[in-house]
Amino acid sequence: MSSSTPIRLGTRRSRLAMAQSGMIARDLERVSGRPVELVQITSEGDVNRASLASLGGTGVFATRLREALAAGECDVLVHSLKDLPVAKAPGLVIQAIPERADARDVVITRDGTPLHALRPGALVGTGSPRRIAQVQRANPRVETRDLRGNIDSRMGRVRDGELDAVILAGAGLVRVDSGAESASTLGDLVAEPRGLARWPTAAGQAALAVEAREDADPQLLAWLGELDDPRTRFAVTLEREVLGGIEAGCHAPVGVHADIAGEHVRVCAAVYDADAAGDVTADHSEHVAGLDELVEEYIHARGSGAAVDRAHLAVRAREIGSDLARRLLDNGAADIVTREASPTS
Repeated sequence: MSSSTPIRLGTRRSRLAMAQSGMIARDLERVSGRPVELVQITSEGDVNRASLASLGGTGVFATRLREALAAGECDVLVHSLKDLPVAKAPGLVIQAIPERADARDVVITRDGTPLHALRPGALVGTGSPRRIAQVQRANPRVETRDLRGNIDSRMGRVRDGELDAVILAGAGLVRVDSGAESASTLGDLVAEPRGLARWPTAAGQAALAVEAREDADPQLLAWLGELDDPRTRFAVTLEREVLGGIEAGCHAPVGVHADIAGEHVRVCAAVYDADAAGDVTADHSEHVAGLDELVEEYIHARGSGAAVDRAHLAVRAREIGSDLARRLLDNGAADIVTREASPTS
């Protein structure tokens, strides 16, 4: 392939997806010296306006993109990692997970009223079962309304008074404004970040997944590997193992977040029941001896083309995630997941 032939990067058409893919495209151009062109692909989640829960959630944004990659319509995909099923896609590999942005959710309001202080009957928009449960725990006096659409339309429903608040991923707000010359998307609205210890977000939230075919040109895989952040991969692999271990779909009422500091990992997880008294939570801290060495080994193996999901770094993350999933199941998470009838990832 000529050095002037563009690398084709497949992406959803939304403003956020295009912004995220543009970030990866610029980084890939930098490491490869090749032009990168965006190939816009429409997924079921982009055209079907039903709630994510009714669509089954798992893979609703990813399936069509992965079909395009497998068919050779593009060379690389960029996903929001939280939207990907936990199970590996046959013939594909997540070759890069760049450094994660701020994983917190934010509550968007007109005047900055904190979520816990919103008036009785206030309307809060979100289509996520996890966020619905978290809103109810923070302020049982408010009402939730199912919400779909892009960031602008969601915030527009707050501006026009249809809703008193909406819940969004903070990373999305930052990314849609990256490189923009116009005013910020938030504008005159106010964002209240929610602490991850008491409001854990979706597994992999704020991380991007760069996916390619396993039989792709080794040079392309090597370039993508340079975009990978080992500590982010460790954290999100752990989170997704928790999700898979309790057999919950990526849109189930489950929050899990892993924070890595040096060789210390702290994981906060929650499985939300219909009744708050039945919630199952875990706050796990652990010193991961030799994590720095695992990171260095991973970087070396990645550069040699070794499979990223078989690296010792990923194996150790899955071990911790699997142990935590068993704790959650032993404490009653299995009953909650069964009652919610969530599809498995």
